[in-house]
This record gives sequence, C-alpha cells and structure tokens, in this order.
Amino acid sequence: MNSTNETEAAKDPILTLNSIEVLYDSVLLAIKGVSLEVPNGGMVALLGANGAGKSTTLKAISGLLKAERGKVSRGEIRFDGQVIGDSPPQDRVGLGICHVIEGRRVFEHLTPDENLEAAAPISMSRQTLKSEKERIYSYFPRLAERKSAEAGYLSGGEQQMLAIGRALMTQPRLLMLDEPSLGLAPFLVVEIFDIIQKINREQGLSVLLVEQNAVAALKIVSHGYLIENGRVVMHDTAAALKANSDIQEFYLGGGEAKNFHDIKHYRRRKRWLT
Repeated sequence: MNSTNETEAAKDPILTLNSIEVLYDSVLLAIKGVSLEVPNGGMVALLGANGAGKSTTLKAISGLLKAERGKVSRGEIRFDGQVIGDSPPQDRVGLGICHVIEGRRVFEHLTPDENLEAAAPISMSRQTLKSEKERIYSYFPRLAERKSAEAGYLSGGEQQMLAIGRALMTQPRLLMLDEPSLGLAPFLVVEIFDIIQKINREQGLSVLLVEQNAVAALKIVSHGYLIENGRVVMHDTAAALKANSDIQEFYLGGGEAKNFHDIKHYRRRKRWLT
C-alpha cells in the first residue's frame, strides 16, 4: 500500500512553503518558520498531536486564516511556482487548491447528488458535471447507493466520503485533507485511505494529508513532516519515519504508554532537529 518511490522524489514541487510564520490577532505566533514541499502528483503527510499547528498550516495555504483573525506574517507560499500569499481563497481554488476542512462539513439537508452539484464550478458544462459525478461515484460506491438520501442521515464515514467527493468536483490539482480519519472506525479509515491513494495514482492528484493517525497516514504517503508547537521537527520518507524509534514510541504505539510532554527532554529534541 506504500506509494514511496524514487521517481516521485525527483518531481518538481507543486506546493512549497518557505519558513512561513502565522500570527493570530497580531500577537499569538502559531506557526514558527514551517517549510515543506509537496511533489507534483505526490502524497505527503503532515503529522503531529492536537494543537501542533497542522490545521493552521493548511489554512495558511488555502487562505482561510483571515476569517479567524490570522495572517501569514513572514515567509513565502508558492503554488506551481506562483507566490500566492496575498491571493484571496477563491483565487486559490481557481488555481486548483482544495481544502477539505476537519469535521465533514456537507449540506445536510441536500442529497449526496445535490451536494456534488452544489460544489461544481458554475462554468462546468452539464456533460462534464455528469461525468465528474460518475467518476466520484466509481470511487465511492457507498455514495452511489445513498445518493438520494439526505446527507444528514449518512454515517460519519459516508459523510467523509461525500466531503472528499465535493472537493473532487472542483477538479483540484492539490487536495488538502484535514484529519479525514477523525472519529471513524478503523475499517473505514483503511477504506477511505485506500480510495485516496487510488485517486492519487489514477488521477495524478497531489495530496497533502494532515493526520494524528500516523499509522494510517504513513501507509499511503511517500514523505512526512512532523510538526510540534508550530515547528517542523522532522522530515523524511515514510519508510524512515516508520522505522524511527521516536516516531514508533510516540506516534505509532510502540513502547509503554507514557505522557509525551512529561518525558520529552532537550537531548531528544536536539536529536530530532539534527
């Protein structure tokens, strides 16, 4: 299931973050010099505990910080070689950036079919609309079975599939997923992540995956970044991260159950940063 390969590492990045900082209310520094790359057609995970800065990083990329009184105060964000730091969210969507926000936000009073149509660009032809819906239903047959039911009555897993399907209707070039496994049964997590990997493989869609579930994420991505307290403290291939003793201990369930903040010390932090 792991998509790691040497050719992907050689691809030019579709997304580059260069030492970005994010301020809230011009006071609170939430992101402290984060740099990362997503290869064109690649899959990358941004891992970390709750509150580490993962969602804020995605919002900086999609332009959703302003609604939360946040801003990128330093650094550069490039998409396909273009600096987009000052672009409004709608322009970033037009470039091909799609952000699936945490929480499976769908129109609950509409059917899955109506949800997909509502997400389609106004300029999309009826023929393209029909073919895009058919393509999405082929990836998510559960949605095809429930396409006439109100979305509010779908299960959590089905709503997550619908949220991803709505994103695909915009025909993105970069799909950013914020905690897609949150609150889902393990078998559904495996199913959804398998589908994400299949879409990446068949469509060449670049994916930036934010996850606390490092086990699931590292099975489908080629590279990962570990963020703590607004800083990237580790970056490597998925295979290397899975083999790292610190990652195993704190993120993959290895070793005895411990309190991460109590036992983390300077020597370990120094080793991660070197």
